[in-house]
Amino acid sequence: MSVPKIVKKDPWLSPHTETIQKRIKLYEAKKKELLGKQFKSLKEYASGYETLGCFKQGDEFVIREWLPNASSVFLIGDFSNWNPVDEYKFEQINGFWELRLKNLSHEQKYKLKVYWNGGEGERIPAWVRRVVQDENTHGFDAQLWMPDSAYEWKYEKPKNQNPPIIYEAHIGMGGEEHKVSSFNEFRENILPRIVKLGYNTIQLMAIQEHPYYGSFGYHVSNFFAVSSRFGTPEELKHLIDEAHGNGIKVIMDIVHSHAVKNEMEGLGNLDGTRYQFFHAGGRGEHPAWDSYCFNYGKNEVLHFLLSNVKFWIEEYKFDGYRFDGVTSMLYLDHGLGRDFTSYDFYFDGGQDEEAITYLMLANDLMSELDGNPISIAEEMSGYPGLANSVADGGVGFSYRLAMGVPDFWIKTLKERLDEDWILGQIYHELTAKRDDEKTISYVESHDQALVGDKTIAFRLMDKEMYFHMMVNDQNLDIDRGIALHKMIRLITVATAGGGYLNFMGNEFGHPEWIDFPREGNGWSYKHARRQWSLTDREDLKYKFLNKFDQQMIELISKDSFLDIFPMHQQMCNEGDKVIAFTRSKYLFVFNFHATRSYTDYSIPVMEGRYKYIFSSDEGKNGGYDRIDPQQDYNTHLTTVDGKFQHLMLYLPARTALVLEKMPVPSVRARKKRT
Repeated sequence: MSVPKIVKKDPWLSPHTETIQKRIKLYEAKKKELLGKQFKSLKEYASGYETLGCFKQGDEFVIREWLPNASSVFLIGDFSNWNPVDEYKFEQINGFWELRLKNLSHEQKYKLKVYWNGGEGERIPAWVRRVVQDENTHGFDAQLWMPDSAYEWKYEKPKNQNPPIIYEAHIGMGGEEHKVSSFNEFRENILPRIVKLGYNTIQLMAIQEHPYYGSFGYHVSNFFAVSSRFGTPEELKHLIDEAHGNGIKVIMDIVHSHAVKNEMEGLGNLDGTRYQFFHAGGRGEHPAWDSYCFNYGKNEVLHFLLSNVKFWIEEYKFDGYRFDGVTSMLYLDHGLGRDFTSYDFYFDGGQDEEAITYLMLANDLMSELDGNPISIAEEMSGYPGLANSVADGGVGFSYRLAMGVPDFWIKTLKERLDEDWILGQIYHELTAKRDDEKTISYVESHDQALVGDKTIAFRLMDKEMYFHMMVNDQNLDIDRGIALHKMIRLITVATAGGGYLNFMGNEFGHPEWIDFPREGNGWSYKHARRQWSLTDREDLKYKFLNKFDQQMIELISKDSFLDIFPMHQQMCNEGDKVIAFTRSKYLFVFNFHATRSYTDYSIPVMEGRYKYIFSSDEGKNGGYDRIDPQQDYNTHLTTVDGKFQHLMLYLPARTALVLEKMPVPSVRARKKRT
């Protein structure tokens, strides 16, 4: 086998060439094994949802499940007074349990009554497409969902291949009322806000059904079912369709790294065994998440998960996924306690080769389904090759989340005074990535706002936000917070390595934390919502941050900005707290000094004329309009070094400035002008 491309590009991988080659062989062998002689492609293979679960065949309803340890299975519901009766007893056919009926109806509730050697239990089918919670008992039931007419899609998927500028959103907490918000409310009230801000991708959380609302959707019970808390499958399709109509792609948080332990609602002990879907023993339990870990070595599990990948893209027209918990999947110890300071940590034999093979297959499948899928890995170890193609020896993701960036910002804000910020370190942390790998940069996602932590805005301004956010109220803490909030976001997005993400509400500095209803807070929804009225009010300063975000997103939406590399640091003066860098035709200048403004500050640049684009000091962004937006800037030699061209700029304290280098006129244009 030839040397993989990822090794050729990264000499540090050379000692591990054999391991990488072995992984490629494992992937190829597993793909060949799965396809066998029956299937021509993964796309064809990953169609389990068409023949498993509940579906219509002629005038019959067919219910078919894989329950290898079961001794007998019954369908129970209102039709049987929730008792097992012979009329609704399954037959075992070719290793599957099957029941054919004609008397089921749309919205019919049902469960399985499963018997095994030494036990029995009520279960929800693994391939079920809809699960609803009883208002009185709070238990969950499967629900037959076959409306008379299918949803009629109005719009095609967006064909653009622009870098993703992602608006991360949670449907349930998307409203302002103290309740669980719906797909329809999100489509009517929040989608227009996202369109206006300019984001081109929405990332939806908590779509797969989960019994505990407070899990943020990460303890999944029913992998093919839309969370019924938010509405019906058709209402989700309507939301995605309308987003597509506005040119916005929609991706989903998909959770294949683990599953909830619940037996009544989920896959745990479905047929009387844990090892049907999960590893037996300690390997099958996640020590940090109180959940079960999939056995990626079983072909039946691969069929289930790969079919799940295809299902959401085919049935709901999602444009891709953000795969949750990838670090946990890559390592047998889930990456817990490792500091990943050496490449040896990635190839020390502690990797889960079966999980890595699954991820390669999943990304391969996505490429078959959609030639340009968005596939993002939530991964913090820096695993080499993660966001490289399978053909090059990588795992196949198109992007890696730059999880170190928000951690760095929080650490900086918590541990360093403003005057002690090291700009060179900031620039290094924001630009540190492999040249052949794209990353999604962000200041904060939902993780940084969970109860016990603080949003960046709240960390900067804290309780002062309760009292001094009126437009005419002057407060030094608020002034500092608003200025740094804008600068932190701009320098992060300006250095982003291929994409950018923002969690809903953070664009306008949503205060406080996220806390779902639970016993500890009296089952309150006070912190499980978004207060959109804060940014809509003309008398509050939140509107300034929102407007700045819109201006910032407009800039990076142009000319595939986030795909343009490299960036060039023009200068960094730690004493003055000024840093400047260029990306494409744009010059970014940041004065992080708390009190010192500079007149005729010299920035070395390429010769030419530079046009003002915007600054964080504009009045509409909550600034003081100290920079003239009509002014153009011309370079010239200075006495600083007498060799390089410089711009002489006015840089107010705690201000960021964006300039655009204008094209050099052609010879003909210069002659004509002369």
